[in-house]
Amino acid sequence: MTRTLAARARAAACRGARGACGAFSLVLVAGLAGCGASLLPKPAPPPAMYALEDRAVTPVQPPSQAVGARTLLVSLPQAAAGYDTRLIAFQRQAQRIEYFADSVWVDAPARMLAPLIARGLEGTGAFRAVLRGPSSAAADWRLDTELVRLSHDFSVSPSQVHLALRAVLWDLQSRRVLATQDFDASATSSSEDAAGGVAAAQQAAQTVASRLAAFCAAATHSSLP
Repeated sequence: MTRTLAARARAAACRGARGACGAFSLVLVAGLAGCGASLLPKPAPPPAMYALEDRAVTPVQPPSQAVGARTLLVSLPQAAAGYDTRLIAFQRQAQRIEYFADSVWVDAPARMLAPLIARGLEGTGAFRAVLRGPSSAAADWRLDTELVRLSHDFSVSPSQVHLALRAVLWDLQSRRVLATQDFDASATSSSEDAAGGVAAAQQAAQTVASRLAAFCAAATHSSLP
């Protein structure tokens, strides 16, 4: 009887020890899991997103005689290599394009130029209608554009944003090129970061849109019989 009681006591003691060990193991695993979570790198914050806004373009002086019932189709602008992206480009040296890591455009900048270009053309009063492509509507002229450059230049102080656009104006009746021209505009950045560059890009885009509108109004007017 005494042996039986002693055996039962030893078994109970073993069960208690195993229970304590199991509880300690759970605490240890939980602690390690917590430490592991704290050691993991935190996810990077989302990039800041910027847009070229569809603002009013300063009207240009229309020709003395309006084009009248003629219609102009504005194709969706294209972009040169390196600028057909939502990444915001900058340069610290010639021929090398870099991009901000924490800031992006909401859309490719060439696409965001389309409303500004159309608004500038409408402001001339030189056309019966300004259509935005793609469109199946009949038109008399078509304007094709290419964004050649839009970059924040940090090689000068204060930094500047440069925008270059190439334009080709087509006479759709004769299927020939009516006129071509390159446009360049620069604007000083208010700060040495992406936000300042975006504000300067907006200014340069509106300047180019105004000059482009004057060019198209004059070229189409001079082509009339």
